[in-house]
Amino acid sequence: MNAVDRISKAFQSAEEIPVDDSSKMILMSDVHRGDGSWADDFSGNENLYFAALTHYYKEQYTYIELGDGDELWKYKNMSDIVPVHKDTFSLLQKYYNEGRLYFIYGNHDMVKSNDHFVQKCFNRYYDAEENRHVPLFENVKFHEGLVLRYKDSDRKILLIHGHQGSMLDYTFWGLRRFLVRYVWKKLELFGFKDPTSTAKNYHKKDSIEQNLTEWVNQEKHMLIAGHTHRPMFPDAGKPLYFNDGSCVHPRSITGIEIAEGNITLVKWNIKTKDNGTLYIGREVLAGPRDLKGYL
Repeated sequence: MNAVDRISKAFQSAEEIPVDDSSKMILMSDVHRGDGSWADDFSGNENLYFAALTHYYKEQYTYIELGDGDELWKYKNMSDIVPVHKDTFSLLQKYYNEGRLYFIYGNHDMVKSNDHFVQKCFNRYYDAEENRHVPLFENVKFHEGLVLRYKDSDRKILLIHGHQGSMLDYTFWGLRRFLVRYVWKKLELFGFKDPTSTAKNYHKKDSIEQNLTEWVNQEKHMLIAGHTHRPMFPDAGKPLYFNDGSCVHPRSITGIEIAEGNITLVKWNIKTKDNGTLYIGREVLAGPRDLKGYL
């Protein structure tokens, strides 16, 4: 099965979410929530992420996480991750309890495709402060893909993580997890980088993006992904492949907003006021553009 076939498989089995001009959604991916140790890439940007999601929660957005939300290659257990980032998970739980949260799994959290793992790790977790198990995301479902279907349009927007564009990341993810967990995680201490990492290998990014774009050209549907950590917002007339970037950029996080009929690529980072005061702010990187113009 080639990359286009793998993407089509996710598209054909995806649950559809109806959207219209009143819909408000924020898409983020590659959060890589870890255990708080030196290898936790999320820790440095957690305050940015929490501030951004707090803003979107208050503004009544739906949060859609496009894979690699939790770092389950370096770490084996959600029980090592949830307590460290308890405030973040509590905020996500608010979204979930109001029906405003969707999860897609990626290669680094492919284990979420296993129903037994999901029931064991996400229905509830052990809260050491309360000395008991408490609910988290009861009966949650993790998707390989989701489809946004715009009102009165036959065109669809496919949401996937994007690892379908790489056989190494999709078919042989178990081998890659083994190497990251037991080899590259330790070698990072000495400055070595994983040469197979999509986020750190520009040739691999290009190859995956070519495969994702090929699917768009063939199927004539918009596609929004993550995985490469490289934000993408095509110019008018170009293939409709978008990428929300990641939440582990140095000192910033990126995402894609779909709101009031528009699509926008945004960045959240620390900014400085004229008086020297620091604050977390939103910056538009591209857009907004009329979504119906694409569809």
